Amino acid sequence: MTIEVTLPPLGDDAPEEAEISFWYVEEGDVVEEGQDMVEMLTDKAAFTVPAPAGGILRDIRVEEGDTVQVGETMAIIE
Repeated sequence: MTIEVTLPPLGDDAPEEAEISFWYVEEGDVVEEGQDMVEMLTDKAAFTVPAPAGGILRDIRVEEGDTVQVGETMAIIE
């Protein structure tokens, strides 16, 4: 089973996109549900996106410095 790691909604007054600051994990790493995976930046804040499920990180689809939209798939956990 595969689980997509997406940029969650940021709130009513927040932007619809954020920049990837850095990844805490690499492809092939085992991650636990709730573990911080990536730090994101907006013009107002820095925040982390946790793993939605445990498993092996199989595919990082965006690089540090990339801007992603809310709901966009950033990585795949298997």
